[in-house]
This record gives sequence, C-alpha cells and structure tokens, in this order.
Amino acid sequence: MAGSPVLADLEPRPRLVDWSILACVLLETLTGIVSLGAGASEQWPLFWLHRVVGLLLVVLLVFKLRRVKPRLSRGRWDRATPVSVLTAVVALAALATGIAWVLGIDVDFWFWTLLNLHIGLGLLVVPLVLLHLRSRFRRVRRADFEGRRTALQYGALLVGGTVAVRAQELLNGVTDSAGTTRRFTGSKPVGGEDGEFPVTSWVADDPDPIDPDAWTLRVDGLVDSRLERSYGDLHFATGSIGGGDDSDVDGEDDAVAVDGLRALLDCTSGWYTVEDWRGVRLGGLLDEAGVAPAGRWVTVHSVTGYRWSFPIDEAREFLLATHVAGDPLSHGHGFPLRLVAPDRRGFQWVKWVTRIEVRRRRDASQYVATLVSGLG
Repeated sequence: MAGSPVLADLEPRPRLVDWSILACVLLETLTGIVSLGAGASEQWPLFWLHRVVGLLLVVLLVFKLRRVKPRLSRGRWDRATPVSVLTAVVALAALATGIAWVLGIDVDFWFWTLLNLHIGLGLLVVPLVLLHLRSRFRRVRRADFEGRRTALQYGALLVGGTVAVRAQELLNGVTDSAGTTRRFTGSKPVGGEDGEFPVTSWVADDPDPIDPDAWTLRVDGLVDSRLERSYGDLHFATGSIGGGDDSDVDGEDDAVAVDGLRALLDCTSGWYTVEDWRGVRLGGLLDEAGVAPAGRWVTVHSVTGYRWSFPIDEAREFLLATHVAGDPLSHGHGFPLRLVAPDRRGFQWVKWVTRIEVRRRRDASQYVATLVSGLG
C-alpha cells in the first residue's frame, strides 16, 4: 500500500489530511444526529451526504495511517500516542459497522443492532478526536490547500464517494428481494401490516401496565379551556370502527372525532413497518380546547416523563392512536394511547401518552428527558 501510485496521486498534503479528517468527523456527527429525526422522503440528501462523507473519511484515514505507520512500528511513542491509537481504532470500527449495515449485514450485539453500535461508536469518536487534537494540534497553512492539484484531488475523492454510494444502492436493489427493500434511511421492513412489529422504546422506558380506569388524557398549556378525556371516551369511540381500509375515516361518538390513518413507522433501531392506526386526530382536541394566539408548539408527554415537541401546524395532523391493525394497542406498543407522527422517526412517536401541552416555544428539557425518563 505504501507504494501505490494511485493513493500517492490522490493524497493531499499531510496537514490538510489531518484537518479534513476533523471536518469529516464533525460533519458525520452533525448529519448523523440530525438524521435520527429525519423520516420524510425529501430528506434523503442528508443520508446521502452522511454516506459520501463517511467513505471520504475512510480514504483520509488510510492516508493518515500510511503516514504514521513507520513511527508506530518503530516504537516512537509518546504520552499522547495511546489516545491517538484508540481514536483510530474507534473511528475505523464506527466506519466498518456503518459500511456493514448499508451492505445488508445484520448482526445483533446483545440488545444493540449493528446500526445502534455504529451510532454509539460514532458519538464516542468526537471526544476522542478532540483529545487527540489537543496534543497534535498544527495550524493549517495557506500552502497546505492552495493549488489546482488539491482541488482535483478532493474533487476526485468526492466523485468517487458518490459513485460508490450509488453502486452500493444498486447492489442492494439486486440482492434484496421485494419484501426486504430498505428505505433511504437504511431501515429494513418488518411485520406485515398486521400489528406484529418489534416493541422498542427510547432508552429504558418501560412503565408498569396502565390501569385504563385510572388513566386520563389532559390537554392544557396555552389553551382557552383545559380538557380531560378518559380511556372510555376514546376507546369506545375508536373501538366501534374496525380497521382495515386505506383511507382516513371520520366518525363521532360522545363528541370524540374518530379517525384512521395508514402510516409508516421508521425506527432508529433499523426497521420500519406500515400499519393502519385508529384514534383521534390531535388537531381536533386542540380545536376543542382552543389554542391561544401565543401557542406555537405542542409537547406530547408520556407517563414515564419522556416527551417531544412539534410545531403546532404539523402536530395538528398527528393521530393519537388507541388501535393498530384493528386491535387495541398492547402495553408494549403504548397502551392506552400513543402518538402517530408521519414523517417522524420512531422515537418521536411518544408512547403511553398522558398529556398534550400547548407552548410558546419548544420544550428544551425534552433532550434531558430522553436520557433520564426510563430511570424511574
């Protein structure tokens, strides 16, 4: 590898390689985090960018390792070298798990999927890179990136990465059967529109089974009048209509508007399913409560303390589901009530809903809740 003329022609100047690795790590982290909440089809370029930059990072790390290999193999280590080696190992593991996932390899590690492991390793890379940078910092110079050759090198790397990503998609299209076609997110299909799909929850959320007779749904915050609905109010209305067709269905029973929705649930664990959901439209409850002029956001709360906020115009189209595939929700799927949020990823489909809060701004504490909600 050390004598490869192709690599030598493509390899930018050493300092530029180092700073390019930092830029790629930061961009991969940003696009990776943002992609966790991206489920709408028009957001596919985000995933493409993440994959192309990931392949570019692979090549840059090859350049970096070629350069430092003689120093490592000859024992020229210093106090910072172990951190640097650990950073390289974790980065390569993150890239390898990501590549394996998009190529269709499906291996579980305890309760983690290969995709979960990729995410965890990717997040671990960031602090390690910053520690590495603390001891190896060298300011980039104008001479490191100027010149036509540098522009051609990076152009070739980007084009190569784009072609490789497209080739991988075509390969997956050939090897995957019609029943295993992935989404642009990388998620694989599970179930068969019959309510049989995995039970997963963000972090450790798993409350005790909820007594429907003691449970209520509350709508409050910036509203004209606070609402409360019992499980009977919602269940008897939605239960009177069986699931099954593809269209939205509206009915009314005791002032509760019944609605149906076929929606795709795309979980960040790496799977998706299309199911028929039935319940009440969130917008109908907001209209009944009367939203104050200052209300711009809706926060959906779980009994566990977990919650997520949505712009109010988007939230109006969401469904608060009591049934899936014609049957009442199971406890694992969020009984007595869960949010159905099309074009949002699975962790935003809040389970065990107990409160709808209208707010002036997004609930910033939701990010803390995602880390601690399951501890109780």
